[in-house]
Amino acid sequence: MSNALPRIVPAAALLACLAAGFTTTPTYAKPAKAKAAVAATAAAAAATSAAHAKRPAAEAVDPAALRAGLPATVVSALRRANVPLSAASFYVVKVGAPMARASWNAEQPMNPASTMKVVTTFAGLQLLGPDFRWQTSLYADAQPEVDGSVNGNIYLRGRGDPKLVPEEMAKLVSTARRAGASKINGDLVLDRSFFADGFDGNGTIDGESTRAYNVNPDALLYSFKTLSFTISPDPASRSVAVSVTPALAQLRVDNRLALTNGRCGDWRTRATPAITPQPDGTVLAAFDGNYAADCGEHVVNLATLSHSDFISGGFVAEWQLAGGTFAHTPGVRSGPVPRNAVLLARHYGEPLGDIVRDINKFSNNVMARQLFLTIGAAIDRGGPASTARSSTVIHKWLQKQGLDLRSLVLDNGSGLSRDERISAYDMARLLQQALASNVGPALIDSLPILGVDGTLRNRLTRANAAGNAYLKTGTLQDVRALAGYVDALNGERYVVVAYINHPNASAAQEAHDALMQWVYRGAP
Repeated sequence: MSNALPRIVPAAALLACLAAGFTTTPTYAKPAKAKAAVAATAAAAAATSAAHAKRPAAEAVDPAALRAGLPATVVSALRRANVPLSAASFYVVKVGAPMARASWNAEQPMNPASTMKVVTTFAGLQLLGPDFRWQTSLYADAQPEVDGSVNGNIYLRGRGDPKLVPEEMAKLVSTARRAGASKINGDLVLDRSFFADGFDGNGTIDGESTRAYNVNPDALLYSFKTLSFTISPDPASRSVAVSVTPALAQLRVDNRLALTNGRCGDWRTRATPAITPQPDGTVLAAFDGNYAADCGEHVVNLATLSHSDFISGGFVAEWQLAGGTFAHTPGVRSGPVPRNAVLLARHYGEPLGDIVRDINKFSNNVMARQLFLTIGAAIDRGGPASTARSSTVIHKWLQKQGLDLRSLVLDNGSGLSRDERISAYDMARLLQQALASNVGPALIDSLPILGVDGTLRNRLTRANAAGNAYLKTGTLQDVRALAGYVDALNGERYVVVAYINHPNASAAQEAHDALMQWVYRGAP
């Protein structure tokens, strides 16, 4: 059994592992009705009809789709995926143009999956500002004594920082140590009251409670409440090393993996530990069995402990790493910071402008939910953060901008929901508004770049469109989504939104890829 503290993994690397989601007001064009679309796309329909006439009947393209401006490549790809046109919606418009280039089922409310993060991050950037920073504070019952002793309890108060990771916790601890604190003679009290109760146990979308993407929000979210185990075979020493991040004071790793030869097979079964609380208050992560050298290095992410266990274990570990001590093993409980408490340290997290890049590039659900809740609590200070408060604040903000998005239904702001809805047309309106706003550059910079990074890093890497599209992706069971901007070969920029809500949505990536390439060619 190893009691050594685990290695530190940079937050950017951990985010990558967890991912394995403006000045003038533009004029918005309503989706083209059938009669207007016929006139607007007659030339396109005529140009494509001859080509399709020579194809087998199975490849025939729906005339209504052609009239609506949809390219034949997209319609054919949907057919090959067995997705009916009625289950898809599209809206493609050149920035500044009075009419959409393609509009199909555009006003139908759809489940947008993670493209809903565009709404949340745009709202956050405008309402809070790109320079907004979350606060995490450490208080005590009394000032440190001359010898560094802090008599009484200490209080850790969170304000919903989405990226309170070990590097950030170390800064908070370092500030407290510089203030003269070295030995704590009391318990650790967690003040999580900035968020309403109930988020820690309100279930998941699919029952996969240990998956990192399902972590619920918390005012004291620490390191995404996810343990990342790295399993590394070493043929030279005939051993298998196991490391974990973040460091939690109560976590112990029992590594009994044996290196073997032969094919890898199901590596995950052997690389996933059994995590069990022990009578002495520790938590044991036990690895046992054979692990083939052929498997190579793998990372397993597990969200198994409670928010309280995670933040308390993380704080104690960082306090000890910084040379701090405890008079006794501290008890842990939740409660408010007393009015007469003494501030030991305050840490400001990364600016929102950086946080939205992590949210959108890596499609991080819990970070999006933290931002969504913070928006409500920061703007409407009538009580702790709640989804209802945030939804009301965002709808009022949209209405003030002239964006009465009637199709918009907000649940948790991340898209990890079966209830959230927005139409392709309304999402396109919001994207145009964002582009014309003062935070447009920050929002575009946060979106995955086709074939380059984020959730689009492996899409169309060898296509000419690579590097010229900035789009948020979204996937759920029965949902595939795309929303953002495509810069065409001729220098024009297009707003592109595409939604598929159907049991075969997972097989329809080709349709969205074809759409991006068609727009890059100038939506001919």
